[in-house]
Amino acid sequence: MAIGFHAAMAQGRTVVAALHASARSVHRMTRSAALVLLLAGIAGISAARAEDALAPVEARVPFAPAAFTGSDGRTHLAYELHVTNFYGDSGALAPQGLDVFGDDAATPLLALDAKQLSHVVKPAPAAQEPVAILPGKRAVFFVWLTLPAGVSVPHRLRHRIHFTADAHASSMLDGATVQVGDAQPMVIGAPLRGGRWLAHEGPGAAQSHHWGSLVAVNGQLTIPQRYALDLVGVDDAGHVLRAGVKDIHRSSYADWIGYGADVLAVADGVVRSARDGEAEHQPLSAQPEPASLTSDGLFGNYVVLEIAPGTFASYAHLRRGSLKVKAGERVRRGQVLAQLGQSGNSAAPHLHFQLSNAVAFEGSEGVPYAFERFGYLGTESEAQLFGQGEPWHASPIEDRRSQLPLNDVVIQFPGQSGLGR
Repeated sequence: MAIGFHAAMAQGRTVVAALHASARSVHRMTRSAALVLLLAGIAGISAARAEDALAPVEARVPFAPAAFTGSDGRTHLAYELHVTNFYGDSGALAPQGLDVFGDDAATPLLALDAKQLSHVVKPAPAAQEPVAILPGKRAVFFVWLTLPAGVSVPHRLRHRIHFTADAHASSMLDGATVQVGDAQPMVIGAPLRGGRWLAHEGPGAAQSHHWGSLVAVNGQLTIPQRYALDLVGVDDAGHVLRAGVKDIHRSSYADWIGYGADVLAVADGVVRSARDGEAEHQPLSAQPEPASLTSDGLFGNYVVLEIAPGTFASYAHLRRGSLKVKAGERVRRGQVLAQLGQSGNSAAPHLHFQLSNAVAFEGSEGVPYAFERFGYLGTESEAQLFGQGEPWHASPIEDRRSQLPLNDVVIQFPGQSGLGR
């Protein structure tokens, strides 16, 4: 897991990297083409013997998407398309575009060209370089599908990719069909009370350390943070630090907006896992690599609630000594669980929040959700958090219901002037 943000600093325009180190890269998923070549020999098949028009790839969507409504009022689907260049003699395959079709439609719901694909793939190519999938390697495309107004959620999705190769004719993938999940996102209460919060590294950011972090553990490859939010407290000017702080690198916890805020249960549930006692770090100090890609290795002090059968809410980086619940305890919606802090792999105070389908971080998949109610105040850049660039001004507050905040929107939960309970 990776929790963090990059912000342009006033002194020297330096970039402060993030609240949290990123998970292992997909580069490590396939270490050598040798095994692929061996498998090809056993099967007695080579790329040259395949139909010229059909791409020599294996493609699939490991975790089916489910539709949700974002803070833009639109219906979205977020998922990953894994494409493996299977054979050793196929050369580097360069995707020229991706089309996504719903059901039996002839017109795509989404069409990305080669340049656009380079911004939504892991491993990411070098700047200005096109995507190239080498023999025996895999590429993961992060698909963000926004349905046009008036279009119903499809029952299934089909993918089409045209490839060019080093020394081969062009080829095409047409398939990798996936059924769209029919479960409705769970509508939950607020994890914090009042205040203004930047929903950083939120849904829609394909290269974020949340959605973009694949976790390979014990034979499973998952994305626990697919819909995670880093909720960063800001003041009326959109700043993360209180007025009067001259040197951010010498700031204290108390200088950060949001530190110590009560963290709330978003629904009735049972505490399935909890930890307290982990030390907090000096804000913006260097962070060590996590000891493991687990809750204990990443979250610091944390609480995990089971709020529905197979649905778990995780709260991470909590203040040391602030936990008010323990494993096995039943809680009620709105109950105070702990306080916002900076423990675990976190370089500045914030609340990491996510819903997933398993209690353990490793091996779980992030699932969409919606907050019952929040106020929408516009979007904000990382630079503006620290007073850089154009000053941030809140938009007139808009009351939102049953939506999921998207990346870098500023929101306000009930309990503050301007938004009732």
